[in-house]
Amino acid sequence: MQALASPLRLRILTSLHARPRTVTELCELLEAGQTTVSNHLRLLRHLSLVSGRRDGRRVQYVLYDDHVSELLDDAIRHLGHLHRAEH
Repeated sequence: MQALASPLRLRILTSLHARPRTVTELCELLEAGQTTVSNHLRLLRHLSLVSGRRDGRRVQYVLYDDHVSELLDDAIRHLGHLHRAEH
């Protein structure tokens, strides 16, 4: 859950939920610096939430497995539930 506490890490995970992406693609999509995105990806890799697959000189980042995808779906559904309960 610590990984989901950062809005940028949550946005990275959500972006990777859609499809694999490189650091450059994530930086452009999230409008964040390369160093910042790389640091967050390092933590997400350490927590076994994402993995990197080498494609020549590039690394494509993906969600680690289906369990991470399900966890992300559940967290987003829960946030939606909390938002509806406030109104």
